[in-house]
Amino acid sequence: MVEATDIEKKSLEAHVELCAERYNALEDKMSAMGENIAHLCVMVQDVKASVSKMGEKNNDRLITWGIGIIGFLAASVIYLISHYVLK
Repeated sequence: MVEATDIEKKSLEAHVELCAERYNALEDKMSAMGENIAHLCVMVQDVKASVSKMGEKNNDRLITWGIGIIGFLAASVIYLISHYVLK
């Protein structure tokens, strides 16, 4: 907390003026903090969207690999059945 100056202790008008300046400085700092917080919120939303897209890409990749492996295994089973069981 800011200590009262000697002039403030003697003059109510000086005290009022200095308090007004202090409150204006506080309001400016709070406005700047609000802008910083808004900027951080936007950044967090961007990161969340990027993580979501990466998750979707990974899921698509896993599904593609799974379908490929299942297709290969099915083709292998059909080949083995056709060459060893049906002959």
